[in-house]
Amino acid sequence: MSLKNDKFPSSAAFDAINSALNASEADRKDAIKQGNAVFAFNLKNAAGETESWHIDLKDKGTVGKGPGEKPTVTLSLSDSDFGALVAGKANAQRLFMSGKLKIKGDVMKATKLDPILKKAQTKAKL
Repeated sequence: MSLKNDKFPSSAAFDAINSALNASEADRKDAIKQGNAVFAFNLKNAAGETESWHIDLKDKGTVGKGPGEKPTVTLSLSDSDFGALVAGKANAQRLFMSGKLKIKGDVMKATKLDPILKKAQTKAKL
């Protein structure tokens, strides 16, 4: 089941993150150990539509559509900024400071997402 939504070009990254997590049991367990949280993403596309995805790094090590169960941290940003972030062309801290990235919940957990996004960078073709 693909997590990609054609209205949100960067959503292909969630498939890449999912395949990175499922590459091996060791990778998945390592990501859960590093993340230890449920990350929800609210993306807004150029047409002003919003869609949600989540990465569960608390128990399962899975990626899915929707905000997930009790997200520890929710990140809201534009589809293009998320694409740039996953591709390594944008810095999360700069996006946050400039108001392009909004974080609700445990801000410190948001910093744990970087290594997971880096793993996806090598697999994603954005």
